[in-house]
Amino acid sequence: MFRRDVKPLGEILLKLLRDEGLETPLQQKRLIDAWETVAGPMVASYTTERFIKNQTLFVKITNPALRHDLSMMRTQLMRRLNEQVGALIITDIKVY
Repeated sequence: MFRRDVKPLGEILLKLLRDEGLETPLQQKRLIDAWETVAGPMVASYTTERFIKNQTLFVKITNPALRHDLSMMRTQLMRRLNEQVGALIITDIKVY
């Protein structure tokens, strides 16, 4: 009888995602989806656009006062969003 190299399914899927170049886009999607959880439902109701470009999360907020408040909190938001995903995905947030 021979012994096979048995690996956990999660490890195999992670390797497949990395090999196919899909790990980063998947984590970016998770981070964008985490916006409502991290920022809260009230902020999410004023959010119209979210996208990531060059490790920067761009968020369009329709309320000027809230836009200013979020600009002041962007370091905390960035840290919490990265923690939510479990990886360093973004290095800055631009609120416009």
